[in-house]
Amino acid sequence: MKGYDQWFGVPRKEIAWYPKIDPAKCIGCGLCVAICGREVYSYDFADRRSVVVKPYNCLVGCTTCSNLCPVGAIEFPSIEIVRDVIKKCGVFKAVKEKLKEKHGDFVERAKKC
Repeated sequence: MKGYDQWFGVPRKEIAWYPKIDPAKCIGCGLCVAICGREVYSYDFADRRSVVVKPYNCLVGCTTCSNLCPVGAIEFPSIEIVRDVIKKCGVFKAVKEKLKEKHGDFVERAKKC
């Protein structure tokens, strides 16, 4: 899980945010495996369906795979879990520090647009 072990200073394993696949709905298209850049999923060729193999690699708050699943087989917990972590763990402070740290990068990107 190297690189994904914290989310704005909060240990990632303390945040219960990750996908679950309903095997009764999954049609085995593999789209979630192909689009997830964090290797949360793998594909079980024997059962012909996607499986969650690295749940804590999932980007906190991301639901792209669920939004794109053609049959709605992927579910996430309530977004309130994330909002609670933001409030309780001082995530805004860490975000502001990150913004200060990356200020020059953001200015340069804005100039290119």
